[in-house]
Amino acid sequence: MNSILTPPEVEEKPDTKSLLDTPFNVVVLNDPVNLMPYVVMVFRKVFGFDKSKAEKHMMEVHEQGRSVVWTGGREKAENYVHILQTWQLTTILEKND
Repeated sequence: MNSILTPPEVEEKPDTKSLLDTPFNVVVLNDPVNLMPYVVMVFRKVFGFDKSKAEKHMMEVHEQGRSVVWTGGREKAENYVHILQTWQLTTILEKND
């Protein structure tokens, strides 16, 4: 009978709005397969980077093992990851903390 007076437990729902508002990074990782000019060409086609910016990101990938090539909303970031993976670039999505 005591349970009638006790309010039901409410499950906390994740704050999906804040998750959607969280910026995500599109990160290209170094791999032993793709040649540097190819990576530059992909960055120029996918992101519209000029040659200098594309080469800067390619060199980061080559020298540091990774480069954040785009940051923004999750849905668009996931789309970029998919596109870059279809170009055979090793790409991951990570939260921008």
